[in-house]
Amino acid sequence: NAEEIVPKIEGINEFVGTKVHTSSYKSGESFRGRSVLVVGCGNSGMEVCLDLCNYNARPSLVVRDSVHVLPQEMLGRSTFGVSMWLLKWFPIWLVDEFLLVMSRLMLGDTAQLGINRPKLGPLELKNLSGKTPVLDVGTLAKIRTGDIKVRQGIKRLTGHTVEFVDGKVENFDAIIFATG
Repeated sequence: NAEEIVPKIEGINEFVGTKVHTSSYKSGESFRGRSVLVVGCGNSGMEVCLDLCNYNARPSLVVRDSVHVLPQEMLGRSTFGVSMWLLKWFPIWLVDEFLLVMSRLMLGDTAQLGINRPKLGPLELKNLSGKTPVLDVGTLAKIRTGDIKVRQGIKRLTGHTVEFVDGKVENFDAIIFATG
């Protein structure tokens, strides 16, 4: 994205750790061994979390809203390619059902990981709102093992401390905004 969008968060200027937007993010190397909060669970946020794990950082991912997470590939082809082919023959609601069944079989129940799915199917949601599904690049496996923690929305920041809307309080060395 050309324009960095950083959400309005109470105390954002009081946070003394590193703050960076994904548009400036190069690699997890500089975050090695650090506790990092990634805000935004779209494709960029998920990829950054995985990269941070690869550099032995300790990432947590803020998931505020529901999101569709789909496998990168289905039946040996890209999920996008399979979707487009199916849409030639079947209505969007049926293709969405297929994508959700395959996703559940391949990735499991993401709600158990703290990632709820929207009520609308992934293609219908994209058509109506422009919200793109996330393609899993291995991030869900790291969430399952606990290498990546899932957190709810942020209530406020102070010093190195983040207070979440569910009342949990944790310290972080850095925050990476994957927020558009």
